[in-house]
Amino acid sequence: MLSDDIGYLRLTQFKHNTAEEARSGVREMIKKGMKALILDLRNNGGGLLDASVKIVSMFVRDGLVVETKGRSERANEQYFADKSAFLTSAPLAVLINGGSASASEIVAGALNDRGRAKLIGEKSFGKGSVQTLFPLTDGSGVYVTIARYYTPSGKVIDHVGLSPDIEVKGEFTRNISEDVQLQRAIDEVKKELLTVAGKK
Repeated sequence: MLSDDIGYLRLTQFKHNTAEEARSGVREMIKKGMKALILDLRNNGGGLLDASVKIVSMFVRDGLVVETKGRSERANEQYFADKSAFLTSAPLAVLINGGSASASEIVAGALNDRGRAKLIGEKSFGKGSVQTLFPLTDGSGVYVTIARYYTPSGKVIDHVGLSPDIEVKGEFTRNISEDVQLQRAIDEVKKELLTVAGKK
């Protein structure tokens, strides 16, 4: 927790256990009174697609997370949020930078497109392709791109990246007070909390 009501979750990659660990962490913060959350995906180079879908499912009740489009029919797939995995509708901000790629861009793109989070920081890397290995007769192989990832609104990720809603230059640092990108994210979720409080 960054404060009594603002939680902080930093993910550096998407592995088999990432979603389970993240889920446990968010649940614990909710118990402690979390009212808003900052999801830090800076320098997260990606990982497993299913892990990214599970992370998004924690923050949206249903709907499209990402889809792949390619020339062959089997390359066209849609991935939806798991209704049973939903955890919180608390205000959310996502931190991204040039090191945010692949699965982290899927998460950031989905949460942004679905109106769940503002993207804060710098433009992401732009790695969003599906590749398959074609073996050659000499025993070697070549990876060929068969499809590309698209956010729920249809934005292509590959070689384009995600542009932040609020651009803030800076670097990740463990000193919270010196992390200008994180400080801006804190300011934004505080504004969201005030808006929510004003509607009650």
